[in-house]
Amino acid sequence: MEQAQAKTTAVKGTDTAREVRALVKNIYKSAHEAKAEGKKVAYIMVASQYDEILRAMDIVPLPTENYAGLCAAKRDMDRFLLKAEADGYSQVLCSYARIGLGFDSLRKELGRIPEGSPDGGMPVPDMMLGSSAVCDPRFKWYQATSRYLEVPTFGIDVVAPPPQADLNAVRDYYIQYQRDQLKGLIGFLEAQTGTKMDPDRLWECIRLGDRAWQLWYDIDRLRVAIPCPMPSQDHFSIMVAGHYYTGTQIAVDFYRKLYDEVKDKVDRKIGVIPDEKHRILYGGGLPPWHTLWIFNYFESFGAVFVIENVYRGFDPVEVPSFVKDPVDFLAWRAFLRFTRYHEKARARSGNPIVEKLLEMIEDYKIDGVVFHACRSCRATTIGQTHIKSELGKYSDLPMMQLVSDMVDLRDYSEAQWKAQIGAFIEALQGRGE
Repeated sequence: MEQAQAKTTAVKGTDTAREVRALVKNIYKSAHEAKAEGKKVAYIMVASQYDEILRAMDIVPLPTENYAGLCAAKRDMDRFLLKAEADGYSQVLCSYARIGLGFDSLRKELGRIPEGSPDGGMPVPDMMLGSSAVCDPRFKWYQATSRYLEVPTFGIDVVAPPPQADLNAVRDYYIQYQRDQLKGLIGFLEAQTGTKMDPDRLWECIRLGDRAWQLWYDIDRLRVAIPCPMPSQDHFSIMVAGHYYTGTQIAVDFYRKLYDEVKDKVDRKIGVIPDEKHRILYGGGLPPWHTLWIFNYFESFGAVFVIENVYRGFDPVEVPSFVKDPVDFLAWRAFLRFTRYHEKARARSGNPIVEKLLEMIEDYKIDGVVFHACRSCRATTIGQTHIKSELGKYSDLPMMQLVSDMVDLRDYSEAQWKAQIGAFIEALQGRGE
């Protein structure tokens, strides 16, 4: 492994994105305060469709995946990774999970939060809420954590049909299944908290959540402007509000402020860099939290990442007006979110991800596509080469696949990356000649 760079984070393109650090700190501060006040705290997984339910029941979310990314950004991940590996977890296991398991193992061994843990560390949760969405470690991680914690654990399925399915034929089944999963979770939470779910409160959180996601979507639509007003490194910060403050006024206020700033930049034709030469799509793979400054390295060649296909906000969907129950609404919304590109896929490539990337290439006037293959993230890496190949059937843009890991620096080579990036930039320049 090469010697670590002192700099990890990237220079942001918007002032509002620089305010995210306070939001991140508040996640862990709120969890510690909740524990002191006797409120319930839950380990959670991102994009599990249950966020508004937790907010409606005054359960404080503690996102373990985000904590792993924070540790990597702070370059304080090795002690947790090595502890998990010493406990028998393979280096090919999701490095988010390894950081979480290593942290919990050290906390149990020491009888306290490990000294100097980023943002004060994670307190012992009152429950752990797994989710099948995205990958299997999101289900198995918290089961494995039971080696170090004795707290109730509950996991839900978050499901969508394959793109080949006839949506009209399977819709009712999938929505009912999702509804049953959410109902089961609510029953579990009611047993843990001793309080019943308030449907009116849930509706309130849903409306706040949808408003925040709509604003986020509107911000991304502004990024079609040339020059681009907000880069991908900002996206990987501002996603905190949408994914970890879902169902709160905090998220709505944050995105409203960001929208105003980005709209002003568009109106005044202010771009991320003074001379935007190449518009890049971050095509897939989790971001390299340990080396986010690499986005600024691209910018030194006039290349700006103008849009990305990971940790995205969900595109707005229209749930039928006859849906009157909030849990039914969540089930419908999840189905519509996850099947948005299915019909397009059936009509052309057969792959919803390819269809989404093709749409982004057209809308955002993309000049090249960069993928990041994370060695320990099967969910975003297996199939990535295939997607790149399929995308090449419909687009002749230069494409590149960088390889490392999202948080484990041992799989990263700065020299190799810079050599690849140099060749990629030459390909982009060649197209413009």
